[in-house]
Amino acid sequence: MKRISVKAENKYQVLIGDDHLDAIKRIEKEHNQVLILIPQSLRKFVKLSSSKNAHVLMLPNGEVQKDVKSANRVWRELGKLNFSRQDCIIAIGGGATTDLAGFAAATWLRGIAWYAIPTSLAAMVDASIGGKTGINADSGKNLIGSFHSPKKVIIDLKFLQTLPERDISAGMAEVIKSGFIRDPKILKLLEADVLDFEQIIYRSIKVKSKVVGRDFKESKLREILNYGHTLGHAIEKDSKYRLRHGEAVAIGLVFAAELSQILGGLSKSEVERHRSLLKAFNLPITYPKSKLATLIKIMQADKKVKAGRIRFIGLSRVGKPIWLESVSKADITRAYERIAK
Repeated sequence: MKRISVKAENKYQVLIGDDHLDAIKRIEKEHNQVLILIPQSLRKFVKLSSSKNAHVLMLPNGEVQKDVKSANRVWRELGKLNFSRQDCIIAIGGGATTDLAGFAAATWLRGIAWYAIPTSLAAMVDASIGGKTGINADSGKNLIGSFHSPKKVIIDLKFLQTLPERDISAGMAEVIKSGFIRDPKILKLLEADVLDFEQIIYRSIKVKSKVVGRDFKESKLREILNYGHTLGHAIEKDSKYRLRHGEAVAIGLVFAAELSQILGGLSKSEVERHRSLLKAFNLPITYPKSKLATLIKIMQADKKVKAGRIRFIGLSRVGKPIWLESVSKADITRAYERIAK
């Protein structure tokens, strides 16, 4: 089992290779009551304790659970159980579940403990790490939220065996992003004939943990983790979440690479490396040309917009992120035309 310490508003550990049932039993011993949040589709894959102080709340599947309605269901359950600050929430699921659980924990009694047991590759390497929690608003993704780190993250690698190929691919978008912004060794691991998932997950989490440890509240450095996400989030919303988060981010990564070549001097070969890696994992890299005006409108509501200007993270070379603060509509159009179909 590998361990990574994450320094945020409090220090916590990520355990890679732990057994989720053993972890739940340990957590139950530390708290009076436990509320386990889990989407319906995962119930058949997950072993749960039969302890009387453990309660289970089933959630809808996918991104739809990240709304005020689901949050209110969790709050009602916490109230019914008389949850105190000695109790905790356990999230078992993908990024939508960990985001919702963390937000519920952050807002109940102004903050109770929560634990993440991510079951998707994307949640393992990204969503469950870093303390960002939240739900979606009608006007955009993750606009309602709080910084509230888990007490521990337990990664049971056996869950990877339950995932369809599409979900593995979607998670790879976040892994590829980590390689391009900080750790080129990840890219080499992904280009190998046989994938070492434990090492890939470990190195991806190390990238995020180091960035979060230096900038927990996203004052500057942490923004590099948004590489590919500004357009990606807009595409995700425009698709009405029919595209997985990682699929939308994959398109955003190619766009960000093209924008980086235009404005930051990223080499053409590295732009093509984005395409080849993403295609190797069956991820989309294009989006309809007719959607540009809609996507710009959505991006203008992004949290990172300043003074009405859409901001992007780019690359000058692999491992060297740059901030593109004042990108013109002409440059956005030029880069988008290179990925449009």
